[in-house]
Amino acid sequence: MKTRFTVALSMLAGAALGAGVIQALQAQATLPVYYFAEIDVTNPDAYAKEYAPKAQAIIKAAGGRFLVIGGAAGTGAKPIATFDGEPPKRFVVTVWDSLEKAKAWRANPDYIEARKTGEKYAKFRAFAIEGLPQ
Repeated sequence: MKTRFTVALSMLAGAALGAGVIQALQAQATLPVYYFAEIDVTNPDAYAKEYAPKAQAIIKAAGGRFLVIGGAAGTGAKPIATFDGEPPKRFVVTVWDSLEKAKAWRANPDYIEARKTGEKYAKFRAFAIEGLPQ
């Protein structure tokens, strides 16, 4: 009886250890997703007052983190240094834990409504790219 108990306990411990290792490996395999928005702001004052604060709050609440906010029309926006071509009027980079989370944010009814306001004052070009392993 003691041998059976020891074998069963060993099997249970091995399964738990294996599950923990698999979960850790999957967490390491998840790469961040970077969302880039090039924004042609046509009315900086209205954009900064009516759209940007709402959009930023929704992004943060959905799990997005801001890496870059540059150009016109917003609090904390940094200047854009130009090397080639014409710079965008505004450029934003956010990072997401997954593409699914970024898509969920974009599908959020609150963001969809806020974006309607933003489109009154700007034209948007946006895309997401999965990061590379480090």
